[in-house]
Amino acid sequence: MSLYANQDAKKQAAAEAALKHLPYGGILGVGTGSTVNFLIDLLPQLELEAAVASSEATAQRLKKLGIEVIDMNQVSGLDAYVDGADEIDRHLHMIKGGGAALTREKIVASIAKKFVCIVDDSKWVDQLGLDFPLPIEVIPMARSAVARKIVALGGDPAYREGVVTDNGNVILDIHHLNILNALEIEKTINNIPGVVTNGIFAINKADIAIVATNQGIEERLSVL
Repeated sequence: MSLYANQDAKKQAAAEAALKHLPYGGILGVGTGSTVNFLIDLLPQLELEAAVASSEATAQRLKKLGIEVIDMNQVSGLDAYVDGADEIDRHLHMIKGGGAALTREKIVASIAKKFVCIVDDSKWVDQLGLDFPLPIEVIPMARSAVARKIVALGGDPAYREGVVTDNGNVILDIHHLNILNALEIEKTINNIPGVVTNGIFAINKADIAIVATNQGIEERLSVL
């Protein structure tokens, strides 16, 4: 028996539980996605000084609530970054990029003092990449060249047709890639010419995961 009526109720609960880990009156980095959208509606409670958004969609939602959105170049760091994940494991390594905002998400996360990940338990996995494909943002002219390199690594790339990122690039979704060492695979793929970045967040992993389970909210830290 679950405490929650549906997945949206779980996402709402995770968003509410995350508030105590976020700065009151500070500058917050805000990610992108369905779970984050529940959090954005709660952010006026924090009376933030400002926010840095990881996507144009998030920026618009923040502005509608009267929260000032500033360019990341205006700040040297962020008090915290909050975002969801498509998958997250016990090391708090993640796959992100289902919404095609992975590059900006990774950039914003890189300057935050703390990364708070909010998810429901359907996103908690034993190994990354078995169920959710790994997104890679690629410069358009390099799409085929990058795809061939990915095949050589053992992955099965699929072009996400009709999707253009906020940076004007395209997305390849990599299926069946055996991600046993997330940190090394993240670095290897990022070194392929034409790759802007990939959706493995191991270098910039979460500091804490707020996980909504059928039994309630769990706060999980990294297991080494």
